[in-house]
Amino acid sequence: MARLLGAKCKYCLREGDKLFLKGYRCDTVKCAIERKSQESHKGGRTKRIRLTDYGKHLRETQKLKRLYGISQRQLKGYFAEASRLIGNTGENLLRLLESRLDNVISEGGFAPSRITARQLIVHSHVILNGRRASIPSIKVKPGDTIKPAGNETSTNMVKKYLESARKEQVPSWLRLSTEPAQLEVIQLPKRTDITTQINEQMVVEFCSR
Repeated sequence: MARLLGAKCKYCLREGDKLFLKGYRCDTVKCAIERKSQESHKGGRTKRIRLTDYGKHLRETQKLKRLYGISQRQLKGYFAEASRLIGNTGENLLRLLESRLDNVISEGGFAPSRITARQLIVHSHVILNGRRASIPSIKVKPGDTIKPAGNETSTNMVKKYLESARKEQVPSWLRLSTEPAQLEVIQLPKRTDITTQINEQMVVEFCSR
């Protein structure tokens, strides 16, 4: 996973959209995007940059990489795999990224963001199908179950995040149980299940250059 150094909010401002890199903070008035929107309504000056066609494709690709926390090398690998699969390459690409373990944990409410989800996995706070998982990029499949590790620290961390999460945001392709905490992958997501505001076709065109 690519590390995002420095202030996280600057990445959201650069892309002009919420990337939810700070978890629950992004849903509050402290969000940089929200503050910028309020300033523009009050008559504040905003700098507008006219992008070329190449620039638009680049920005969309950068946005995808930052949303899912992947590097350029990882993106090339996912794109190559998506190209080999049957169906729309763009949808295949998003499905591969959505099925990453760190994304599933974040979407299921076990963590407030993909960055926090990665930390949970790397520090062995997560069990996948009865075994400790330590690689954030593991691809889940239908029937997989995810639980916090069987110690008090891991259980309390996940419980705290679940209490703060909005349960209605759990996607339909996942099943969440709270007592005890468990996530089950019902099926791989379809394009209509993916709420990420991304133009995958522009990413495909950029990666095909």
